[in-house]
Amino acid sequence: MIRQHAPKAKSFVQPKAHRHRPLSEAARARNRTKSTVRANVEHAFLVIKRIFGWAKVRYRGLAKNTHWLQISYGLANLYVARQRLIAEA
Repeated sequence: MIRQHAPKAKSFVQPKAHRHRPLSEAARARNRTKSTVRANVEHAFLVIKRIFGWAKVRYRGLAKNTHWLQISYGLANLYVARQRLIAEA
């Protein structure tokens, strides 16, 4: 069904190794790259949900919620990069 609507779509799911079929070095390198990107993205969501307390959201209007979420993304990126920013100062 997805191929009909998006024939050029690529899957970025990490392939798994099986008992008698280990991953090649190229596949392991691709998985490592995907894991690095995923970890960076998930750190921002951790900050937004746990530290900023946005795990459950009260509806305050679409514009207000969207605005608050965009501000939270920027602040979460600063929070994740705080050690690096302090070291550079």
